[in-house]
Amino acid sequence: MIVIAAAIVGAFLGWRRAGQLGGLPRDRAQYAAGFGMAFALAGLFATVILDRMI
Repeated sequence: MIVIAAAIVGAFLGWRRAGQLGGLPRDRAQYAAGFGMAFALAGLFATVILDRMI
């Protein structure tokens, strides 16, 4: 669940960041994909760490 939530939050933040920089919709989609993958990877590591601790 952490991975999915992190991917959604990352995609939202990427979309918003590209909008702040004045990006076109394609730029926004690319930022959303990149941020979403990065946040999903961070969420995966968090999930593994939490699973090992519990």
